[in-house]
Formats: sequence, C-alpha cells, structure tokens
Amino acid sequence: MDFSAANDVLWNLLLQFGMVAGIMLLANVLRRKIPLFRKSLLPTAVLAGFITLLLRASGLLPVSIELMKMITYHAIALGFIALSLQIPEKKEGVEKGSFIAAKSGALIVSAYLLQGLVGLTLSIGLATTVMPNFFKAAGILLPMGYGQGPGQANNIGSTYEGLGFVGGQSFGLSLAAAGFLCACVVGVIYLNILKRRGYISAETPELVSGSVTIDEFQSKNEIPVSESVDRLSVQFALILLIYLATYLVSRGITGALAAYLPGLSETVTSLIWGFNFIIGALLAIICRNLFRGLTKLKLMTRQYPNNYLLGRISGTAFDLMVIAGIAAIEMEDLSGLWLPFILMAVAGGAFTFLYLRWMCKKLFPGYYYEGMLSMFGMQTGTISSGILLLREIDPTFKTPAATNLLTGSSFAILFGIPMLLLVGMAPESDTMLGLVLVVLLAYFALLQVFMLKARKRQAE
Repeated sequence: MDFSAANDVLWNLLLQFGMVAGIMLLANVLRRKIPLFRKSLLPTAVLAGFITLLLRASGLLPVSIELMKMITYHAIALGFIALSLQIPEKKEGVEKGSFIAAKSGALIVSAYLLQGLVGLTLSIGLATTVMPNFFKAAGILLPMGYGQGPGQANNIGSTYEGLGFVGGQSFGLSLAAAGFLCACVVGVIYLNILKRRGYISAETPELVSGSVTIDEFQSKNEIPVSESVDRLSVQFALILLIYLATYLVSRGITGALAAYLPGLSETVTSLIWGFNFIIGALLAIICRNLFRGLTKLKLMTRQYPNNYLLGRISGTAFDLMVIAGIAAIEMEDLSGLWLPFILMAVAGGAFTFLYLRWMCKKLFPGYYYEGMLSMFGMQTGTISSGILLLREIDPTFKTPAATNLLTGSSFAILFGIPMLLLVGMAPESDTMLGLVLVVLLAYFALLQVFMLKARKRQAE
C-alpha cells in the first residue's frame, strides 16, 4: 500500500478534519482574546464555521463541500444517539401529562404552514404585479428551505424547475442558505438583547467552572476507570453500534417500501434517510431501557452508559455539525430572482420569529427562552442551528428543549403529511393554488386550536 501524499484516499479525510480542527482552535482563541467576540455570545463553532466558509469561498482553503455535508448529516445522528443513551434525570420545567411532544410537533408544522402562507402570498402578489412571468407556486419553497433544509429545498426546487420555474433549484437552495444565516445572525443578536436586558444569565458556558465531581463522572455500578477497556471506548462502541442498527433499520424500511409500495416509497424514502437521527434516538432509548431491564433481572451488574462522557461526545458532535453546516453553505446564481428571494428571506425570518415568540410563551412557560431559541434555530435553519442557539443558554441541556426538538420532529412527520401533498398540488393550476392557500390557512388554524386546547386542558 502507498502511504505517501500521492494516496489521496488515505490522507484526504484526515487533512480535512485537521483543517477544521485548526480553525476551531483559532476561533476559540479569537473569542477569548477579542472583546467584541467575547461579549457577543457568538458561539465558537459559529465563528469557526464562518471563517471556514470565507476561506473556502475565497479559494484559500481546499475544504470539500461534500465532506462538510456528510459531517453535518452524521454528526446530528451521533449527537442525538449520545444524548438519548444518557440515564434520564429530572429536567427543569417538565410538565407531566402536557402532551409536550405532540405540541412541539404541531408547533413545528404550524411554522411550516405559516412560512408557506407568507411565501405563496408574496409569490402570487409578485406574479400579478411587477413580475408577471414569475412562477406563482414558488412561495412554497420558503418552508422547504427554511423549515426543511437544503435537501427538500433542492428536491422540490428541481421538481418545480421541471414544471416551468426557471432557476427553481437555485432559488430553493439559496433560501435554505439564507435560512441558516438567519438562524445564526438573528439568533445571536437576540441572545445579546436578552443578555443586556437581564433575561438570561450573563454567565457564558466558557466561564462556568470545569470541575467535575465523582458523582457527576461516575454513577453507582458503572464500569470502573481501571477496567481493561477504557470507559470512553465503551461509550463510542455503544453509539456506533446503535448507528449501525439505525442504518440497517432505515435500509430495511426503505427496501420494503420500494418492493411493496413503490408509489409511497418515492415520497417517504428521502424523509426516512433525512430524519435518520430520530430512528437512531429511538433505538438508543430502546437500548437504554433494555439495559435497565437486564439490571432489574440481575442479568447485568454494571451500568455501561456514562452520562458525563456521553454529554461530552454529543457536545463534540454538535460542534462539528455546526462548523461543517456553515462551511457547506452555497448561495446559487439568482439571476432575475433577487427581488422575490430577498422579500421571502426577510419576511420568512420575521414572521417565524414573531410567531414563535408568541406561541412558545404558551407552550413552554417553564423554559420559554430555551424553547423559543431552539425552535427558531430549527425553523429557519436545521436542527443543528436549533441546538447551536440552545447551547448558549442551556449548555448541559438541563431543560427539555433539546428533547422537544427530537420528539417534536417525530410528531412533525405525521402532522406534516398533508403539507407534502399540497406541495405537489400547488403548481397544477391557479384554481388549485387558491385551494392550497385555503387548506394551508385552515390547517394552520386547526393546529392552533389543538395546541391551545391541550395547554388549557393541562392548566385545568
């Protein structure tokens, strides 16, 4: 085997990770030493991501966009598997019997619907006034880009391009990139406003003591530090084994759908692989409960998951996810589409922010800021940007906000099925587009009733 620099397959992956690691350390130094960054609450991972993006765009750093996308995709799943393996402790602000997972899912989908209503209103308005040749159904790409991310924005944009929307794919991908920038920029600005007004603690995660007690590092009956296998190795083994099972389960489901329900397979397959972190988290929870059952039966005498180490692994995964996610941003060519793009990007961010501020106060009264910021990050970018903002005010995930993103996404898949059907119906005709608008509005109102009624029932 050739071990020299000529072997790109051997060296490229490590070189790419080395560059990302170096930029992350540089960003950490900049945040610690430059007062502007230190006081801004700008996360180190965000700063590192934008430095990587600028160096890549200028041609000074040969960062692979495809590799950055791969890191983002896998890091989300690995991070949530690590979180789900942790032995649960009592969370601050948890409300028993509150249907919080279902309400979180309804909130996610209702934000999609609002973005769809805003986008279609703008696209129809432009097509009937200053841009008569503009594709009227283009507005539905706003929730695809902001709410669902670049994958769905690319898929739907390509489909619409085949139906006559010139530049549809670039338009969708650019909205997805703008959404991620909105999550980072607006989210960080809002964090600083909350900090100045005293609504959140001025104490940032990096100023918190790093000391760890024995109780935090090791629970009762855990494998000892002196065991022949390193405790950290056991955590990695559990995470990677569950991720392997996630791949096998996802492949089995999609294979069965392709064989027996090919029509449904075309719609559902991309969702299954796109939300593989949900399957991974569910398998991790099953594994954790299996360990607990075996312990009760005295077939297992030691506790293998270690909460402290799993927390550090999830933190590392989320840092890599944020850096890679920002570094992979691509703004496509928008010749002739700048006006609708700017209008949708600004209106989408503004309406999403205002809506979540109002609704999160009602749904998450015990952890409003954590719930609102995490939801805003996810609803304008991806789940990674939601975690990014959450970690600035809840670095150890003491509140249920991170769990709500995960469980809410599961329910959102079910609540979001009608919207997927509307996406395909919107471009068929003006009459159908009008019907889609009415259904979007009616479904949005129905979800508001569900969330508020469930809250009222909980209060009683």
